[in-house]
Amino acid sequence: MRKKIIWILVTIIVLLIVVGSTWKLSKHRVIPRAADRSNSIPTLYVHGWGAGARSTNSMIRYAEQHNHAKKVLTATISPKGEVSFSGYWPKNAKDPLIQVVFVNNKYANYQVTQKWFGNVLMKLQKDYHIEKYNTVSHSMGNLTTIYYQFTNGQNKQLPKLKKQVNIAGNFDGIIGIDDKPNRNVLQANGEPKLQNEYFSYLNAHRQGYPDRKVDVLNIYGNLQNGTHSDGDVTIVSARSLKYLLRDKYKTYQELEISGKKGQHSQLHENVQVDRAISQFLWP
Repeated sequence: MRKKIIWILVTIIVLLIVVGSTWKLSKHRVIPRAADRSNSIPTLYVHGWGAGARSTNSMIRYAEQHNHAKKVLTATISPKGEVSFSGYWPKNAKDPLIQVVFVNNKYANYQVTQKWFGNVLMKLQKDYHIEKYNTVSHSMGNLTTIYYQFTNGQNKQLPKLKKQVNIAGNFDGIIGIDDKPNRNVLQANGEPKLQNEYFSYLNAHRQGYPDRKVDVLNIYGNLQNGTHSDGDVTIVSARSLKYLLRDKYKTYQELEISGKKGQHSQLHENVQVDRAISQFLWP
């Protein structure tokens, strides 16, 4: 009888420990986010060199306030290219937004960063079964995403790009590094007369881009101070994108932002830009 009582007490204690542990874990548990979101087309926001979430926050906030879009995830990329998601993606999110953040935000080897960006897409494909996506890129983020497209755009096993927004893209040089104001010109066919190493590489690998399936919006700044630039990227450098994508895009639009609000970093803090992006992505 005594042994039976002891056995019952031990059993009760074990059950209490298990229940307590389960409650504690449930209190701090991470809700599983793996689910089928293949019917959604998420928009990925990619920041530029030395930047982070702050540079895309206002664009995301505008989309949430004016277009019923919803930020669902932050995709953080470690210095080794490993991707982790935070946030929650509800099934009823109509126009989901994903903020991409590079921990090593000053790494300018685009052969590497494009792979890191690809890791984000592959994880989205694995966890959420996405099939299509859009991108909004600022400054050097444009080089990361365009390198990825020229490398993987024809791969039918990967998610497909639908709409592409480029803001202040340094496709053929940056002032103070490998470009100067008023040094370069676009020729009659749209090809820049002077071409840096990145442009030359992309031009040689442009066949990797999806064939006539992507709508493109290219936004650039003009301070109207005689430099024909946004202070960091010349109009020629930004507009050279059209030549890189010649005969490849589905539709192509350009938007020039003039005056002080056309400054390189002000372009992602500009309501005119926010409005144009929203009308382009979610007409």
